[in-house]
Formats: sequence, C-alpha cells, structure tokens
Amino acid sequence: METIGFTENQMTVREAVATLCAKFPNSYWQEHDQHEQDPKEFHAALAKDGWLGIALPEELGGSGLGISEATMMMQAIAESGAGMAGAQSIHGNVYATQPLARFGNQEQREGTIPKIISGEWRTCFGVTEPNTGLDTLRLRTLAQKSADGQLYSVTGQKIWITCAQVARKMMLLARTTPLEEVKKPSEGLSLFCIDLDRENTPGLDMRKIKKMGGRAVDANEVFFDNYPIPADTLIGAENQGFKIILQGMNAERCLLAGEALGLGYAAVARATGYARERVVFGRPIGANQGIAHPLADAYMRLEAAKHATYHAARLYDQSQSTGDASSKVRQGAVGVAANTAKYLAAEAAFTACERAVLTHGGMGYAVEYDVERWLRECLVPRIAPVSREMVMNYIGEKVLGLPRSY
Repeated sequence: METIGFTENQMTVREAVATLCAKFPNSYWQEHDQHEQDPKEFHAALAKDGWLGIALPEELGGSGLGISEATMMMQAIAESGAGMAGAQSIHGNVYATQPLARFGNQEQREGTIPKIISGEWRTCFGVTEPNTGLDTLRLRTLAQKSADGQLYSVTGQKIWITCAQVARKMMLLARTTPLEEVKKPSEGLSLFCIDLDRENTPGLDMRKIKKMGGRAVDANEVFFDNYPIPADTLIGAENQGFKIILQGMNAERCLLAGEALGLGYAAVARATGYARERVVFGRPIGANQGIAHPLADAYMRLEAAKHATYHAARLYDQSQSTGDASSKVRQGAVGVAANTAKYLAAEAAFTACERAVLTHGGMGYAVEYDVERWLRECLVPRIAPVSREMVMNYIGEKVLGLPRSY
C-alpha cells in the first residue's frame, strides 16, 4: 500500500499494530478458524498494549485518537493475515462504544469504558433482527418500563450478534414506544448498555450460528423473554436511540472499510509473491499478462477505495470535533462518505481475494496458503452491516435525489 499522505499518528499506529500482530502468525488464525476458537490471546494482547481504547477519551483510559487512527489499526490487523476474524474479535469494542462515550452519563462512562479498554469486559452491538433485517427502523424488540420506573423488561430477538458468547456488555437498540404508536419509524427507539447475564438472570438465551467464514469469532441469535434491565442502563434520552446509534453505525462502516482494505492488500501481496516464484513453462507465472493484469487491477481498486475510506474517517472525526460548531461536518455528509467507503472497499477486497485464489490455481484451495480463508471472509463486508444494494439505494436517494425505492 502506498502510505504517502497519512499522518504521523496513523503511521505510528500502523507500525506498532503490525509488530504486535506478527506474534500471531497465519497458523494461529488457521487453527482458530478450523476449530472455531475465540482468539482470546490476541484480544488480550491488544488490550494489554491499550489498543482497545484507541478512539476513546483519555480521561477514561483511552488514547483519545480518532476513527481515522482506529481504521488504520483495523486495516493493519486484517492485513497481518488475521483477516476479518482478527478484526471482528475487537472491532465491536471500538465502534459500539462510540455512542456510550459521547452520550452516556458520567457514571455510565466511568463504570463501563475503562473495563472495556482493559479487556476485562468485551461488548457487542445488538441491532439486527431476523424479521426486519436491514429495515432497522421497524425493529420490534420491546423494552417496557416497570410501573415504578426502576426496570425495563426486554422481549424480542436479535440476530448476527458478533462475540455475544464472550461479551459482558451489549449496546442494545430496542423500542420503548411500539411502532404502531409513533408518527415516524425513527421515533420510539432507545439505546441501552446492558449486561449479558445468562447464569444469574432469567429471560436470556443465545444460540451460535454456524457460518462460512470468520469462524474464530462467534455469531449468534440472541433471545430476550422479559429480560430485566435496570432503568439506568438507558443511554441518552428515551425514544432518541436512533439518532444516538448513528454515531456507532458510521464509525462501524469506516472500520469495516479499513478491514476490507487490509484483507485485500494481504491477498494481493500473497498472490504477487506466489506469481513471482511459481514457474510454469519455464518462467514465473507473473510474467504472463493473464496473471499480472488482474492483480494490477485489483491493487488499483484497493488504492482508490483507500482514499475513499480515509476521507470518510476524517469526516467522521471532524463531525465529532468539540471546536467551532460552524466548522463541524454534518452527519449526512459523513453517512454518504462512510457508506461509499464501505461499498468500494468491500468490492475491492472481493476482487483481490478472488484473484489471489485464482493466481494460486489448485493451491488456492489449500488451507495452508490462507487465500481460501480470506476469500470466505471477504464476503462479510459486502453483506454487513448493510448490503451493497442498500448502499446504492441510499446514495440514489440522498445524493442523486432519486425517488425512494424501498
């Protein structure tokens, strides 16, 4: 990757994280993928060196850096060979905490964020539901307040919740006003930072989902059945959760774009190394334009997506600035940039990973060369947290002014 134009902080992050990741070779990730083992040693190593707090306030034990630096960290992790599995083992701790850090009260922030940064607690993001999918505004999980106002009772189901099996906390988006009683679907949603306590609190169940890639991290269906949560777990104002959670959603798109870039650059590097060394018909296969041109094209796609990704991350950080309000970037611009970056990086990663497998020929199918694992994982950013088609719908409506299609 060409690194001209990055800040000193970004390059320092890239180099330090790459050094740490070198302690976890590809064999580590192959084994954890095959046996579906959580990479707890990797998570602990990042926590020990303070990386989980990269974009969290210094007064809470974080580094006080931005999503620009966090995106570089996630790219370096994926690029090291850890792929999406390595990135997903920690990225929820980075983006899911952004709404808490910005909108939580002092007690919530001080009681939760330092323990996430230290690695004592892990967190997950509870938004997606099986019957609404990408239609977030129509989710049905209901949090009903008790008569004395001390508790909420949560009933509903979430799906594709990464790391729920190992998480202590969940950032939960739920309805506090039923959909039928609001004027607009964006109203009536509230955000909570809750404990996941299956052992001592009834009404909570989790079921792991067997999946194609990223097997080292768990994905889950989470069921709530009158699960009690304290009223003081509410983040910000009741019924204002959707506006609050956008802080985490745009951050997530930036981080995921960085992860996709890392995966793509790793794939191109592995493929070009193989193409230089593999000799067929008396010469390296990389001398053939049928091999060289697809890889060169994949690299250029990654470079273009890289610029879009770090542009989006920079806008996100500017939108969070505490300086002159008139200089802040509006959230709509951040949303457009973050969705664009996520789309372009995911497509570039898919192109790179597919061509890496094809460059290896039959050996691209072998576990030991890693490219088959990366190909399985590169489908994640094309699908989540929002599909390619929904990104195009969003750009069509918000940027091009076309009629809404959904």
